Amino acid sequence: MARAVDTSFTQNRELSWLKFNIRVLEEAMDESTPLFERLKFVEIFTSNLDEFFMVRVGSLTDLNRLNPEMRENKSLMTPKEQLDTIYSTCRAMYKLRAKVYDELREKFAAEGFVHKRMDSLLPKELSYVKEYMTEEILPALSPQIIDAHHPFPQLVSIGLYVGALLKYKRKVTLGIVPVPTGLSRTVKLPSGRFSFVLLEDLLSYFIELIFPTYPIIDSAVFAITRNADIHPDDEEIELEDYLEQMRRALKKRRSLSPVRLEISCMGDSLLAPYLRKRISLSKSEMFVIGAPLDLKFLYQLQNEFTEEEKARLCYAPWKPLTLSERFGGNVSLMNEVEKRDILLSYPYDDFGIFLSLLKEAVYDKNVLSIKITVYRIGSSHAKLMSYLILASEMGKDVTVLLELRARFDEENNMGWANALKEAGCHILYGFEHYKVHAKICFITKRGEGKLSYITYIGTGNFNQKTAALYTDVALITADENIGRDAAAFFINMGISNLKGDYHELLVAPYGLKNRILELIEEEKAKGKDGSIILKMNSLTDRDIIDKLAEAGRAGVRIKMIIRGICCLLPNVPEKTENISVRSIVGRFLEHARIFVFGKGKSEKVYISSADFMTRNTEKRVEIAAPVKDKKLREELIKILDFQLKDDKKARFLTSKGTYEKPDSKADFSAQDALMRDKRK
Repeated sequence: MARAVDTSFTQNRELSWLKFNIRVLEEAMDESTPLFERLKFVEIFTSNLDEFFMVRVGSLTDLNRLNPEMRENKSLMTPKEQLDTIYSTCRAMYKLRAKVYDELREKFAAEGFVHKRMDSLLPKELSYVKEYMTEEILPALSPQIIDAHHPFPQLVSIGLYVGALLKYKRKVTLGIVPVPTGLSRTVKLPSGRFSFVLLEDLLSYFIELIFPTYPIIDSAVFAITRNADIHPDDEEIELEDYLEQMRRALKKRRSLSPVRLEISCMGDSLLAPYLRKRISLSKSEMFVIGAPLDLKFLYQLQNEFTEEEKARLCYAPWKPLTLSERFGGNVSLMNEVEKRDILLSYPYDDFGIFLSLLKEAVYDKNVLSIKITVYRIGSSHAKLMSYLILASEMGKDVTVLLELRARFDEENNMGWANALKEAGCHILYGFEHYKVHAKICFITKRGEGKLSYITYIGTGNFNQKTAALYTDVALITADENIGRDAAAFFINMGISNLKGDYHELLVAPYGLKNRILELIEEEKAKGKDGSIILKMNSLTDRDIIDKLAEAGRAGVRIKMIIRGICCLLPNVPEKTENISVRSIVGRFLEHARIFVFGKGKSEKVYISSADFMTRNTEKRVEIAAPVKDKKLREELIKILDFQLKDDKKARFLTSKGTYEKPDSKADFSAQDALMRDKRK
């Protein structure tokens, strides 16, 4: 008999995420944030929503087809109930987004950066852009009408298009123009500091120049969003053909069914219902928006700022602490680690510190091997990859566990896989049904009579770009027991053994969740003397949620700092009264996972690559590492203390699932305090 599920103190995962994304949009409304950064928060909100529809709505759409009666275990909603609620909730979110963008657009115009609509152009401006359209844009376009000889094109997900309703042989047909990605989205006008119109608006306004032989009924900018939730494990392809498998999965992604239609226009659109029916979406799956669909053009504008404008409109530049600033000039980081454990805290510390460690290992004649997991590879990985390739060419044993299925980075990952392989690196592709999300680098040295180890374990990817934008922590240690576990980890990865034994490290999918449940149980046994502090991105695992609720009811004080999804509702009478949850959205993306169980002498502190989501605890390879050094534990506790003190960027999650501002003077920002603290 199935266990009864108590949903009185839990909420649906998808709806929790939508509430988090509203938190992101609220940052755009915070007048204490510089103006251009507020505009960027609107773009981040938009990009977040794009990925949400591609991945989460796509998954629910599939689930609704395959198992429509299935109910998730936090709200007991069916897939269709979740989808209906998502679409209706997003409609209000779109209205708020348009309102916020319009308000910020006016403020930005006062600074000299004027985003004009086509119907507001002066006669001389209109004449200028029409000539520009004819001379510079028209030759670069690839328009198409839909008729017997021109089938409906394969529209790219999230790509921008201009659609036009055309009169055609006493009928109505559709004309489609892809907005060229090779041209600037902003078309600068000849007047003002930087007045501009958007390329797609220009195309829509002058649509008769694109389709000169057809009477125009209506035109608008639109985009479709396709289901991107590919599961390449479902393909019946042998594992040795994994690269080809991923290529096929990516190709399939480009043709999956649409889950959303967005149309940008002012007022009613005659094109909207015609287009919606043509791509087989319901009215609820269509959003008519009076604002730009894609705001990535904003980043182009930053290149136009003077130094004075940057100082006024953007965050003050932050320069992380370098290797020499932290440890002195000409220091050997490998020697420093052998003396004591080191904690790096990004973006307050420079990612170059880790790269210096790797470079040192490449040239150290006593280093025998370098092994590393790489999850999400970007263009900023060139230096990391060059060191790994150089180490292999110098005769060191280099193993790279490359997770190809890092969503939306698959193509980058596949390109690097070939380069590493050609250099002689040993490449592992992970597991057929489990993503490898662990962040570990393991260096083996020839010591005096025995091997010695240096292990780096982090909460974030080995990515120089995100290390400057995300808050993460990393432990570098020469601890022999952790080193032996790291050695065992890579051996187990190489032989596809997910059930390896480890003494210090907690390794998912089999060794992390059970130990976390045990640690919560240990605090529960202490009653009112128990203490748990958890910092992570998301909490969805039902078993962990229930165990935390039990501990709270036993009197344990539980404080959680959860940036995004939180399916546990705090402060529910007789259920979660001793649990508080706060979310911080600020200048940097809070990404670190830090777990503290107990206090005083019994305190246990871990850092981890894993959130407490079922996908992380049961369906991924993750690592949590104990922090043994007392000073490093104190550093981590300071980070948590600052965040628990934050009353400027933090919001409390209520028992209703909404977020509220702290009831205080709102003048302490944890991120600002950590920047000041580092510079001391």
